[in-house]
Amino acid sequence: MDTKAFKRSLHHSENYHRRGFGHQAEVIEVLNTEYQSSLIGEIRNNNYQLRRGDVTIRLAEAFGFCWGVERAVAMAYETRRHFPTERIWITNEIIHNPSVNQRLREMEVNFIPFAGSKKDFSIVGQGDVVILPAFGASVQEMQLLDHLGCTIVDTTCPWVSKVWNSVEKHKRRNHTSVIHGKYNHEETVATSSFADKYLVVLNLSQAEYVCNYILQGGNREEFLNKFKNAYSQGFDPDLDLECIGVANQTTMLKSETEQIGKLFEHTLMQKYGPIELNQHFMSFNTICDATQERQDAMFELVKEPLSLMVVIGGYNSSNTTHLQEIAIDYAIPSYHIDSDSRIGPGNRLVHKPLGKDLETIEEWLPSGPIVVGITSGASTPDKVVEKVIEEIFAIKGV
Repeated sequence: MDTKAFKRSLHHSENYHRRGFGHQAEVIEVLNTEYQSSLIGEIRNNNYQLRRGDVTIRLAEAFGFCWGVERAVAMAYETRRHFPTERIWITNEIIHNPSVNQRLREMEVNFIPFAGSKKDFSIVGQGDVVILPAFGASVQEMQLLDHLGCTIVDTTCPWVSKVWNSVEKHKRRNHTSVIHGKYNHEETVATSSFADKYLVVLNLSQAEYVCNYILQGGNREEFLNKFKNAYSQGFDPDLDLECIGVANQTTMLKSETEQIGKLFEHTLMQKYGPIELNQHFMSFNTICDATQERQDAMFELVKEPLSLMVVIGGYNSSNTTHLQEIAIDYAIPSYHIDSDSRIGPGNRLVHKPLGKDLETIEEWLPSGPIVVGITSGASTPDKVVEKVIEEIFAIKGV
């Protein structure tokens, strides 16, 4: 399928919108009221620190809403204002934040339901308005919506679109796209839909397995079973790993993405030699600036003497999870919560340990003076961070 031609055609359709509807000023005022925080502004202006009683708060110097998320949420609000009576759908969560998505439900913006493991688009009709979320939608979904005659509002983050363009380049040169990401994450599903041949690797360990297979061969059935659901239809590891282009889910850990890219580059250089490397390997910088900034700020924060770390963001938010991983790597007690509602009653906390289900912990805040590091994922409003900080102060009797 010529996905590039389809995108070009869709972008010229009168039913396709990606630049808003002229209600920016009034929407920004609403968003500032609902999501911004004067307390967070105060902490920013005080060198990202705040002390009350025996509690010191240390904020990461980059956290919370990124530009792409702000843009997506603003466009969703604009869409509701521009189409006050039409049925409006979103193909998935607009961003990975429960409070923002709940606010959209209150505005009668509907989410495409699932029938089993697949989305049920049968409820969408001609003339309905459908919003594509910040992490995009698959080519197949866009084709279906276009065929149904829907009005499409595309809030896809430009950084995600940049990855799609890289995958298009892989396809033009008949390279297999090796995507560093989670194969069932909405962004990676969308990215892989633009590829011809693809393989999704979750981490450096999986990348090392693939590179070892490239150099030494191996058990084909074992390979296909190991990466079940993470490769394109008809993928053959004995044929489709000769020419590779590396791409990534934009919210993955920057350092690991870079390691994986270098690993594949060195592997193909070892196999084909430096002269032929460019015939077998392609790589572009598709690491999101906002993701990188938040990770860099987290690396700086964990160097400070912290009693504990609170990471705030949706449990299905990849960039939030990677922030938690950094705290764990530095052996700092770390608690991932999605909102202030997880705190209390009393000194109780419901949190999500990395890779596990929700757990309840009693007396999570120690007695005496404490220094609490706080960061939040790119989909978390400042207002949510403020509420978490106020809950911490309340528990400590400030």
